[in-house]
This record gives sequence, C-alpha cells and structure tokens, in this order.
Amino acid sequence: MHTLFHTYKMGSVNLANRIVMAPLTRRRASEPDLAANQLIAEYYKQRASAGLVVAEGSQISPEGYGFTGSPGCYSKAQVAGWKPITDAVHQQGGKIFLQLWHVGPWSHRLLQPEGKAPLAASKVRPQGEVLTPEGRLPYEYARAMTVDEISYTIRDFGRAAKNAMLAGFDGVEIHGAHAYLIDQFIMDGTNKRSDAYGGPVENRARLLFEVIEEVLKHIPAGKTGLRLSPRAVKPGMADSKPETTYGWIVDRLNDSSLAYLHISEMMTPEERLQQTVQSIVPYYREIYKGVLISCGGHGLESAKAMIDAGHADLIAYGKPFISNPDLVARLRSGAPLAEPDKETFYHGGPRGYTDYPAL
Repeated sequence: MHTLFHTYKMGSVNLANRIVMAPLTRRRASEPDLAANQLIAEYYKQRASAGLVVAEGSQISPEGYGFTGSPGCYSKAQVAGWKPITDAVHQQGGKIFLQLWHVGPWSHRLLQPEGKAPLAASKVRPQGEVLTPEGRLPYEYARAMTVDEISYTIRDFGRAAKNAMLAGFDGVEIHGAHAYLIDQFIMDGTNKRSDAYGGPVENRARLLFEVIEEVLKHIPAGKTGLRLSPRAVKPGMADSKPETTYGWIVDRLNDSSLAYLHISEMMTPEERLQQTVQSIVPYYREIYKGVLISCGGHGLESAKAMIDAGHADLIAYGKPFISNPDLVARLRSGAPLAEPDKETFYHGGPRGYTDYPAL
C-alpha cells in the first residue's frame, strides 16, 4: 500500500493517512446566527475518513462576512453549532481543523455592520457580483483599513482561534490565500499603503505574521496551519513578483514551527495530468522545512508522485470530496470517482451535499 494511505504525524496531530479534505465553502449555515447545524455535521461525518478535514472558511467577525450562508466562529451560538460537527468527526476517528477567514473586499455594505464599506488593505473594487439581501449586486469599493481596524481584526483572529478550540477542533488553518484580507495585504497589486503595512514585502506581510503571533497565544503552533496561494487567482489582483514575495514569507515561516503550510496551486485535473502547467510546490519545498500540503487538481497518480518525490507531505482534495464522501477508500481501491453537480455547490439543503452515496 502506498505511503499516501499510511498514518502520518503532523506536528502534535496523528493522522490516519496523508489525504486532506480541503476547505470548501458550501454556504449552508443556519440563519440568523450563521451557525453550523446538523446537516453540516452529517456532511463532515461522511467525509471523516480523510486523514485531516479542514472545515470550510469561517468568518472571524461580522466584518469578515461576505458569502451569504457561510458559518462564523465569533459568537456563542456559532461555537455551540460547531460542537456537534467536531464530535461527529471524532466519533469516526477523524481529525478536523477550522479555517479562519476574513473575506476583506469580497463583501458588500449590505452585508457589513452599520452598512459600512468592506475592509481591505487599500481601496479596491473586486470584479463580479455578490449575493446580498437585495439580490445579486456588483461589488463596491472596499475601504483601506485604519491601523485601529487592523489591530482589532488581528484580535478577532485570536478570538476565533480560541473559539475553535472551545468547539472541539483539533486545530485551525489561517486563510492567507485567494485574495482575501490577508492576501490583500501581501500582494503589491492590492496593497498601496504607505504606512508600516505597505511598501516592501516585510511590511506587506506584517499583518500575516501578527495574525500568526496572535493565534499562537491561544493555540500551540503544532495545531496551527496556514494556507497561501502564490499563484494569482482573481482578475486584477496579483503580486508582481510572487516567487520573491511568497518565497520570503515561506522562508520566514520556518521560524514559526506551524503544523503545516497549505499551498493552493489553483491547477485543474487536466493541467495536472497533461503537465501543461508547472507545479509551484517544488519551488517552495526547497525553502520550507516543515509539513507541506499540495492542493489543486490532484488525481491518485499525481498525489503518489508528489509524495514519492518528497515535494509534499500531504495531498489535499477539494471538489472530489464533494461527490465522493468515501474518497479515501475509492483512491485506495482504484474505484471510479463520481462527478459533482456544480448547480448544488452553494446554498440549499441535502441535495448535492449529503446525498452522494458511498460505494
């Protein structure tokens, strides 16, 4: 049996295998508390055979909210809502982390406290539309955060991390990827600040490392992960020198002894299979000394190859876990994978969520 299916010690957490369920936004939290519920508990219970489940991005504060129906981790009701989920996964012998999320500019004043403009590193306007209580509307300009707003947002990350542990999670993953708030500060294409949080990379990465420092006040480093996406993923939002910027960040992460670094490669299965796009993980493997997770378009063979080459320690799967609750067993036996119904990715009830059958 390939080492992909062997047990693995990740920091202080023992995993049943090297397969990770990537965080997947599904937007099925209960209103008005935006709390996880019994349907969500069933969903994660079905997928608990993954060595590690990283639960969907959960906003750290009301200001961090932008995707209707996404759960939070800042209130007592939300902590209570997550407890049945962690219990369900643990009863199946699984491990589960919670992804801590602040969407930054990917919101709308109709979703924000007091109707204020969303927060970002600098004044930016995302492309596209956002679902609001008044229907789908174009994104508006976000406003540059004040230093005071940065300070309380850092504290919000720490509070959410503490709440995650109270809810029974085995750890947390800080969401520093995909052009959300932390990534807005990292990228020179979206960070135009002239204060201590703008300019050279050490300033643009300041928020990230201050968030890590705050989270580590509440959770051991061995239970704290980080997700980054060095490859640009949003139109008009990128860094001009990603290898230099994220390389500097990844090198400095060696001082933090985190549970893992999770790199979202943003590759499709076709790109991975046909090798039309080069993986960026080997570049960061040369820099990073800790546990490294590769995510994006993996099949069984690409996962095995990456593990065998030593480029990554764990392999994360996203969409395949949506339609294959028993993905680990299917990969192990070589069984065919079911295709997900994209129409049911977001919102709704059990259809396209908990009704995918196991083999």
